[in-house]
Amino acid sequence: MKVAIIGAGVSGLAAIKCCLDEGLEPTCFERSDDIGGLWRFTNNIEDGRASIYQSVVSNTSKELMCYSDFPYPEDFPNFLHNSKLLEYQRKYAEHFNLLKYVEFKTLVISVKKCNDFESSGQWYVTTEKDGKQETTIFDAVMVCSGHHTDPFYPLESFPGIKQFRGQYFHSREYKNSDEYKGKRVVIVGMGNSAADLAAELSHTASKVFLSTRRGAWVMSRVYDQGYPWDVCYDTRFETFKRNSLPMSIVARLTETKMNTWFSHVNYGLLPVDRTQFKEPLLNDELPSRILCGFVVVKPSVLDFTETAAKFDDGSVEDNIDVVIFATGYNFSFPFLDESVIKMEKNNIHLYKHIIPPALEKPTLGMLGLIQPIGPIMPTSELQGRWLTRVFKGLCPYPPLKTVMADLAKKNKIFTKRFGTIRENRLQVDFVEYLDELASDIGVKPNIFPLFFYDPVLAYALLFGPCTPMHYRLVGPGKWSPARKIILTTLDRVLKPTKTRVVKIDEPSFLSITKVLGALCVLAVFVAVAMCRV
Repeated sequence: MKVAIIGAGVSGLAAIKCCLDEGLEPTCFERSDDIGGLWRFTNNIEDGRASIYQSVVSNTSKELMCYSDFPYPEDFPNFLHNSKLLEYQRKYAEHFNLLKYVEFKTLVISVKKCNDFESSGQWYVTTEKDGKQETTIFDAVMVCSGHHTDPFYPLESFPGIKQFRGQYFHSREYKNSDEYKGKRVVIVGMGNSAADLAAELSHTASKVFLSTRRGAWVMSRVYDQGYPWDVCYDTRFETFKRNSLPMSIVARLTETKMNTWFSHVNYGLLPVDRTQFKEPLLNDELPSRILCGFVVVKPSVLDFTETAAKFDDGSVEDNIDVVIFATGYNFSFPFLDESVIKMEKNNIHLYKHIIPPALEKPTLGMLGLIQPIGPIMPTSELQGRWLTRVFKGLCPYPPLKTVMADLAKKNKIFTKRFGTIRENRLQVDFVEYLDELASDIGVKPNIFPLFFYDPVLAYALLFGPCTPMHYRLVGPGKWSPARKIILTTLDRVLKPTKTRVVKIDEPSFLSITKVLGALCVLAVFVAVAMCRV
């Protein structure tokens, strides 16, 4: 079975590996001359390719954002500079010998259904390399081109920008702060890129104005007891709590937790709508730069003049030199026509966030077109494991009626949790989504029985971080080192930080407390099981 893979970033590399694991024949087309996708920094900006700034560091930690059978080296820091992430991808590609399946400097022009698609499910894939086009028939297609290539640039909302004498551009074009020394900068937007640029530019610019319409919860990467935030947040127990309690209570708990670092009201950052969840903004420096006066938080920009920015509270900031629009991205797949995938106001509906529902045969899927509240790397990998088994018929694909009913049900849940704003359209709950895919594949660990014959592992699966290795314990793709890696997760988290040994007298009751905690959890499980009987 021949599979075309479009893009050789984190999702594309995972797709190649998943195909090989299932005995499929992958061919990966990459328009640039190297792997890495979003995480490969270059000084130049290429059309159709993601672009990052030089200082980008991951927002998710290494123990959760690795591939499930290839952990990071223990000495890697918990949050990784883009160069370290690219280094890891190179190690992964080399270890599993993936590069021989990649055709570099090859642009995919079109992906069209074959004439007999309803029976064969095959695709015509037309590519261009060195000015020559070639069309090949493939049995299936995996689209891994990402969603950070087509900038959303709403200049029509600011007619005065045409008269603005300064420099203005989308954040995709920003590389570093060198050329902005002494300048007054306005940043429009309040996502992770906007916050990163505001904090970074505040060290060189004379003043940075950060304009936000809705506000945001700002978190530090350093969470409880100094652990990475996602190590504490993305656990099955915490996910169960968030998804079981009424939204009003979840919103109140979230607000209380977010304000333990600093009061968002006092910093002008409190989200306008706190009843629905938005991906938290990770920035360790922003509150300090605001406190020191180097960054000034402003409301929405109304318009621009030749030299000034007008805000909707009536204030005006004059002598503005630079405006940066950190306004996100559109979804764009120019090689697919509307008969395959239809975009409606930058909205997209996919079964399991992977397969266009109207396809007569489920032989095309999108990997990584999703925004989990957690890392993308293991998410797209598990998507690839699920999709390749659908291709082979090992994961039964339901009829259209069932697919549409599932989409309608998920849309209701999504709207309740995340609302309908543009920025949230790809959001999913990390643990819940992975468990759903894993159940279909047969790789989701069954925690309840483990409390009887492996309580230590059960405790780690329930209360510890949901690392990708959770999905290598059982079923297809089972990997024997997975248990040991899961049980030593916190050791590897601390390995790059505990570089100076400090001896303390640990309370003797600590281990007893852990055992008692596990027994209490087991008692709850037994009680629930008895009630159901």
